[in-house]
Amino acid sequence: MNQIDIFSAGAKRLQMTDSIDLTIQSLLAYCGAHDHWGIAWSGGKDSSATLTLIIWLLDTGKIPRPKSLTVFYADTRQELPPLAIAARHIMDELEERGIAVEVVTAPMDKRFMVYILGRGVPPPNNNTLRWCTRQIKIDPMEEALRVRLEQLDGQVLMITGVRQGESAIRDRRIEMSCSKDGAECGQGWYQQVLPNAKGLRGRLATLAPLLHWRVCHVWEWLRHWAPSAEFGDWSTAIIADAYGGDEAEEVNARTGCIGCPLASEDKALDTILLNPAWAYLAPLKGLKLLWRELREPQHRLRKAGIEILKDGSTAKNPQRMGPITFDGRMMGLERVLGIQDACNAVARAIGRPEIDLINIEEEARIRELIALETWPQGWDGDEPIATTIMDTVYANGAVQPRLFSESDV
Repeated sequence: MNQIDIFSAGAKRLQMTDSIDLTIQSLLAYCGAHDHWGIAWSGGKDSSATLTLIIWLLDTGKIPRPKSLTVFYADTRQELPPLAIAARHIMDELEERGIAVEVVTAPMDKRFMVYILGRGVPPPNNNTLRWCTRQIKIDPMEEALRVRLEQLDGQVLMITGVRQGESAIRDRRIEMSCSKDGAECGQGWYQQVLPNAKGLRGRLATLAPLLHWRVCHVWEWLRHWAPSAEFGDWSTAIIADAYGGDEAEEVNARTGCIGCPLASEDKALDTILLNPAWAYLAPLKGLKLLWRELREPQHRLRKAGIEILKDGSTAKNPQRMGPITFDGRMMGLERVLGIQDACNAVARAIGRPEIDLINIEEEARIRELIALETWPQGWDGDEPIATTIMDTVYANGAVQPRLFSESDV
């Protein structure tokens, strides 16, 4: 393909076989220059399609094998149950093929449930505190890559499932970058460094060989092609079916976390619950309500008076709300465990897979952190409950009555 960009290919409504052929061309164009490959796999639709397609291409000799191949599975502990269950099956199938799978999970104290219910950090929000993606997914993956790079000589090619149309914001970045580092348009999105990855420059290149795939091709591959013996006998149909299969909307497949506090609606979970096989997961709808409740002032502390920052300046929001109280954390823990128990009781009765929103080790650590009276940095627990109404006293002696604002939440 010439300098006509890959978006023109999409406009021509590529057929499934055309999309696969373009992916092969992309891999042949760049993979030969790298002895070691990694595949970034989240368990979602695009990365699962990328993973299973590449392994099939390797098994059938359509692309040459690298000296080493490592699959990095980003286990956030927050994935929707059908995706987590499918991932476990696919990992078994990879291990049967002798493919190394590294499960990448955040350190215990930084996991989503432990961070909120153990350390007392409020659930993330889109305004002031969006900490989750980097902490439970990006940082652990970058650390795993650093460790792997230390074990290898030369540059590693990291293959991702980034695809045109996955996000309007991301697409604009792709459009600006599709010809970066000498990449021919139409050969996938190739970059010689993982964007924003500290300490990985010069050692890691990335390639998105499914960039040009239409979403209907992703569903077609996951639901019909990959599960067939001819294309690898993969356990991917569950991923497509969980989102409505051929009728799935792209927006339904983006929210991969259970009860995501950042999403306005639980569209993915709602779609899953329409499937009778997954209807027993209905109690999961309570998670989003819980995260919203834990951001309310009756469950949180508030800074009292003037807050002096490390540089000696006065905080702009001197009575800002902060961490969750111990009572709030215990309420949240019992609520999550209750949701988990409700789902699993039905699962056992009807022979469906059980879930573990909080496993034994995580529950123990949450209770331990509470027993140790743990607070986030900058808080000591002596601060008043956030519902306390106080006047603001500034350094110059001025007094301003405190007015509660929705932005505090």
